[in-house]
Amino acid sequence: MKLSARNVIAGKVVAVTKGATTAHVKIEIAAGRVITSSITNELVDDLDLKVGDSVSAIIKSSDVIIGKE
Repeated sequence: MKLSARNVIAGKVVAVTKGATTAHVKIEIAAGRVITSSITNELVDDLDLKVGDSVSAIIKSSDVIIGKE
């Protein structure tokens, strides 16, 4: 897979929680470090995402990042 994004982080799916239209997918990228992605339920089904899958979190710099100390 070739991508223009440079922020590609490998991890494992630790949770998939579907809502009415959107799912939250939690990806553990290191021990105790989890990234959560909001994607459509349709995409969860298309990718056949399930707990334990090896995936990549691909982050574009145009997205909003929130931080709190």
